[in-house]
Amino acid sequence: KMGNAESNAYHNHLSRFLPEEQTDIDGVFDILSGSSGSAGGKNAKATKKTMTLAALQARQSIIHDISGIYSSLIKCVLCCFSQAHTREALPEQMTVRLYNGMKSIDLPGKSSGLSEQIAKEQFVIFMSDLLKGNADEKITIIMRMISKTEGPVKGKQIQEFTEDLIMSVVHVLNYRKELKGWNLENTRDSASGVKALASQLLSELKLADGTKPVGAQLLETSFNPSVIEDWVYRVPQVSVFLSVVIRQGLHVLHSIPDQTNDILNLVPRCKGMKGRGLVSLFDIPSIIYINSHLPAELQHKWQLLFSSRLHGESFSQLCGHIVNKGPCIVILKDLDGFLFGGFASHSWEVKPQFQGDNRCFLFSVFPSLAVYTYTGYNDHFMYLNNGQQTMPNGLGMGGQHGYFGLWVDSDYGKGHSKAKPRCTTYNSPQLSAKEDFTLDAMEVWAVGDVPESTKGKKSILDVDPQAQALLEMAGKSRQSEGLREPIEEDEDDE
Repeated sequence: KMGNAESNAYHNHLSRFLPEEQTDIDGVFDILSGSSGSAGGKNAKATKKTMTLAALQARQSIIHDISGIYSSLIKCVLCCFSQAHTREALPEQMTVRLYNGMKSIDLPGKSSGLSEQIAKEQFVIFMSDLLKGNADEKITIIMRMISKTEGPVKGKQIQEFTEDLIMSVVHVLNYRKELKGWNLENTRDSASGVKALASQLLSELKLADGTKPVGAQLLETSFNPSVIEDWVYRVPQVSVFLSVVIRQGLHVLHSIPDQTNDILNLVPRCKGMKGRGLVSLFDIPSIIYINSHLPAELQHKWQLLFSSRLHGESFSQLCGHIVNKGPCIVILKDLDGFLFGGFASHSWEVKPQFQGDNRCFLFSVFPSLAVYTYTGYNDHFMYLNNGQQTMPNGLGMGGQHGYFGLWVDSDYGKGHSKAKPRCTTYNSPQLSAKEDFTLDAMEVWAVGDVPESTKGKKSILDVDPQAQALLEMAGKSRQSEGLREPIEEDEDDE
């Protein structure tokens, strides 16, 4: 009877997966449990196989400390699991959390948590609940991943879990070479980005009465399962990040078509960085977060259009590289180290009018990570002007003339972020360290596909050889020569 109950739980959860997914899950568990082949994965004997924390950790050093029959099993597990490339794929602390999550699953007729072995039923239910389940099904497992003991958990424990989760996502994507042209060398150090993104996600934690503890108060506040369930439901990144860690870390369902749509555009393809020795102002966690706020059709690719470190500190150079290139992300760094910027939903045009639409937003990357969206107060989304005497010359987003939420003056190097108390267009606070700031560095990224009309665009001198000849006869050189970017082929920078 007990066997039937276990078998039913196992089959009910396994039935959530497609046949090819079931085969994949069986195969992974067979490797972890040390059994050979997956042909018997669906019979009763297969559910009697177990695995250990040691198998998940796959640390070769423990082999010398174990003796007897148990040692033989572990050796087999470690050997197989090492071949599955999981030993380095996940940080140890996340491996322990995954193990605690699997171990927390109650099986009919068994006392929860007493066995150190993970049964196949537990493994399948774990995969089913976290990859296919709703917030209610995920929450028990997540609670055990946060804390091994039952009852409410402290905000500090949730913070540690969230930081571990984000760090593991960056680690596993880097390890599996899934960063799509980004890497840890051409982006800012991810450590501060991990903390900033964790802090942003934790800012959505609210108690039953609707209050949101912040700072030191959040760390000491106790949160019960219903509050954390609400948080998981409202913050989709938690489930998506868990999916990445499981799929890519344990190599479960990672290669089955159409089963990874939730993580397809987690990281956009990177173009324009290859071979330039440039370190972006973005870090991997901030790229993931900002990209998630873009319109869905723009999330698949970012292409570097302008970098002050590459193209020089010149407003005319900036305009020359970003005009008519489609939707863009602008990011600035002031001399105090603050990082902030905005998303422009339309191609930049040099004209003395506001442009764009309500998809535009401002954001902060450091010292805090946040996105600030349209308030409905006015339509001052984006502005770019140069060479006029009657209107302000510069690049701005939000607010009003002389009082922008983000402004870079045409006298390149000067800017302001004025928001007392908030930017009227985006409800953003002051983004720079000082209201009037000095610019240290700037980047502009085209997002989505660059408009076809701008690809391979030639100057008038390229189109008209006679004009070029006349210029040369007059003894004039072509000032634009060498300033234009080479036309890139549409392929990854990997």
